[in-house]
Amino acid sequence: GQIGEPGGGLLQAGGSVRFSCAASGFNFSSYALSWERQEPGKERELVAGITTSGESTEYAPSVNGRFTIYRDDVKRTWYLQMNSLKPEDTAVYCCNAVSPYEDGDYWGRGTQVIVSS
Repeated sequence: GQIGEPGGGLLQAGGSVRFSCAASGFNFSSYALSWERQEPGKERELVAGITTSGESTEYAPSVNGRFTIYRDDVKRTWYLQMNSLKPEDTAVYCCNAVSPYEDGDYWGRGTQVIVSS
């Protein structure tokens, strides 16, 4: 199986962007999905996560109310809608799929986001 997300780029503070991550080669509906990010010199942090059913989500306090994660099991894709961007959102963003039911843990390559003020 594999997953992949398109590239990020340079964004303006206050702006919005939506990232998507597409999956193939595994039982998508059995996987919890998330987005994580890592800033230079810092540890990777969970940005947003969604359960296998899509009924529950969780967010880092710093993005709660600004970012939204959702999944489309038909398209085998999950999304991160990022609104009201701030310079502190600058990081490498990476998508992840992990299953609580089987031995699977997939990571995207990561995409660089730079938010300028």
